[in-house]
Amino acid sequence: MQSRDTAAETPPRRSRGRAIAAIVLAALWLAAGEAAARSRGAAPPDPVRVGVAVSIVDGDTLVLDGGVEVRLVGIQAPKLALGRRGFKPWPLAPEAKAALSRLTLGKRLALWYGGRKSDRHGRLLAHLTTPEGKWVQGELLGTGMARVYSFADNRARMDEMLTLERAARAARRGIWAHRTYRILSPDALSRHIGTFQIVEAKVLAVAVVRGRAYLNFGPDWRTDFTISIARGRLRRAWRGVDPGKLYQGRRVRVRGWLKSFNGPMIEATHPEQIELLP
Repeated sequence: MQSRDTAAETPPRRSRGRAIAAIVLAALWLAAGEAAARSRGAAPPDPVRVGVAVSIVDGDTLVLDGGVEVRLVGIQAPKLALGRRGFKPWPLAPEAKAALSRLTLGKRLALWYGGRKSDRHGRLLAHLTTPEGKWVQGELLGTGMARVYSFADNRARMDEMLTLERAARAARRGIWAHRTYRILSPDALSRHIGTFQIVEAKVLAVAVVRGRAYLNFGPDWRTDFTISIARGRLRRAWRGVDPGKLYQGRRVRVRGWLKSFNGPMIEATHPEQIELLP
């Protein structure tokens, strides 16, 4: 007869069977993910969790069985109101939700992390792979149902994501055929303060003041568009690279939330926010 402690450590035969089945399924999904990654020339991720998508919140958020909410990290899909008073849904938000539903609803997904694992709302910040080996973020970007939305603490596969976004934009797929999501020039930013935007222009001058870098896009830094990079960010994310040598005179594409500080400004926290253009 087993002792109470020994019995507690030894799972019932049915539980062991379920655990083995879960491991086998995870291995199969990993193999599919590896095959898909090899076809793209990318290093395959390691899945850290599996779960069935039981409901779709919007184009970049879903709920797994057990009530776990997952925010698809690295992308931003058009937003629904979701009960927020005074919030106007973004164009193509229902279409983005439908696209995520087609890809994931009712499927057992493999989750993996590329950085920070959860946000302040308790949502998991994860990349998703379907049983067929499809990388969900990549599918949404490639079909134009989302744009790249990265953070300093979550930057996995950013180069690949930006490449997929560029291809979708060039083909005017999904959101890229709608003027709301167009790339802006510096002279069109004042009415977009407080929104997430992508801006494209030439850096006219770079100044470093008390360790903070300012990338200026006009002759008057007090009123013209600027990218700001904090000293700590330059040291850690940019690894001490001279921002003047990197950006001076270059045409760039920057993404982020616009705020007003001596004119329109975007605070850059990691290099992937600023694409160097030919």
